[in-house]
Amino acid sequence: MGADVHGFVECRATHRVLDPEDAGGWAAAIDLDLLYAGRSYDAFGCLFGVRNHAGFRPLAADRGLPDDVSAEARHAHDAWGRDAHSASWIGWAELSRVDWDEPAERVDERVHEYRRGADGGWILRGKASKRLRDRPAETEWTEGDTLFRVTRTTRRDAVPQDGDWAPVWAVMRTLAAVHGEEHVRLVVWFDN
Repeated sequence: MGADVHGFVECRATHRVLDPEDAGGWAAAIDLDLLYAGRSYDAFGCLFGVRNHAGFRPLAADRGLPDDVSAEARHAHDAWGRDAHSASWIGWAELSRVDWDEPAERVDERVHEYRRGADGGWILRGKASKRLRDRPAETEWTEGDTLFRVTRTTRRDAVPQDGDWAPVWAVMRTLAAVHGEEHVRLVVWFDN
């Protein structure tokens, strides 16, 4: 059974406020479903520790819903009932300082499988766990037209700059430019 992510980009408005410390409560700025339609377990693991097959030190695992979560996010989360799990959140201030070249803490549990592209280069086809146990870390081998690699991935591999999360980061970056980094966050939960 697959896991999907749900949530909201939240913001505390600071415009028309004389002192940013007087910003109001958190508001749901946009539903994550409008920005992200993927299912990347590498990203889920890297960001929130969910389905962390690649072995990352998660950036924001199991923080729960913030006490001051927006009413809209609380309602949407609660509507999932017992099916919602691994709720967490991460602020833009934290995300904007991530070292995306940081490698995972261990070698990926899965063997990366590549096929030849039209230009002769290798294109990632998928990941499988069937052959890892008998191969040392950081090795590669070919079988027919397929290249196999046992490797440690980086955060950038898991969450490519121009990948599925790019629209989420663009919205958060834009809101942070208006209201300040500490006033923008992503609140999430998962289902199976």
